Amino acid sequence: MKIRDAHNPLKMLAAVVLVSLVAMAGCTRSDAQKTSLENKAPLTAPVPGPEQPGLRIGMGAVNTPKEGYLYYRPLKEYLAKELHMPVTLVDRENNDEMNKLLAVGGVDAAFIGAGPYVEGHDRLGLELLAMPLVKGKAVYHSYIIVPKESTANSLDDLRGKKFAFTEAHSNAGSLVPTYLLARRKETPKSFFAKVSYTYGHDISIASVAKKLVDGAAVSSLVWEHLARTRPELTTKTRIIYVSEPYGIPPLAVKDLDPALRARLLKVLLTMHETPEGKDVLAGMMIDRFVPGNDANYDSIRAIRKLTAGL
Repeated sequence: MKIRDAHNPLKMLAAVVLVSLVAMAGCTRSDAQKTSLENKAPLTAPVPGPEQPGLRIGMGAVNTPKEGYLYYRPLKEYLAKELHMPVTLVDRENNDEMNKLLAVGGVDAAFIGAGPYVEGHDRLGLELLAMPLVKGKAVYHSYIIVPKESTANSLDDLRGKKFAFTEAHSNAGSLVPTYLLARRKETPKSFFAKVSYTYGHDISIASVAKKLVDGAAVSSLVWEHLARTRPELTTKTRIIYVSEPYGIPPLAVKDLDPALRARLLKVLLTMHETPEGKDVLAGMMIDRFVPGNDANYDSIRAIRKLTAGL
């Protein structure tokens, strides 16, 4: 995937990936995302329509490390078993596409980023269903990272450097560093020599590890996941800033049938009470799911307001 210059207007990817036969093929991201940062060949597939039975769950490439996709298959199978219905996984390359798909009924529920959830809730009417607990808390952080050998020890040391964002609406990967710069009366364009979009927290981390950029803002959830599964990447990076806690990326719905919504929520909230559910959650590095609380995301709304137009 090619890093895109943020000084030019962004063009959304014209083609997206649909994962519908996970039981046959598993759930993995393209090898083209291994931080070679080359253009990935577009893949197309029809979106499952509302006439198809079962539950369609969206999962975003931005928020999920490549290895993490493997854990969506057990989740899919667990939900299918507990709900007694087919479950289809639908993948999109960015949160904007997933939000739009959720808003028009292309999927029934979706795991989306915290910033995109706020944007989608306020503009598209997305509804919060459940939040994962990680290490006992429904929060996460934005990390600013640099190569291990970098002399930078703070954001100020990255002035005039190359910096990676994930995508425009990402809280951890874009809004937080933009907010930090706004407090300094700066913008990303005025502060950095170049800002690029990677469309994946894991890609941003690898880009820093390989010194393709001088720094990046990434989700603490993805960094911690890779610290466990791909330490050869994270050990080549160094965290120089940890943000305040923000509401964790949730599972959102839009106009989901009330009966199905209640059934899905019950299954999610009780997963940790079954041995099989515990195993699925452990693979995703989640303690358990808890009911959604939209107020958890008010601090992100405040940042969005302060950084609007920057």
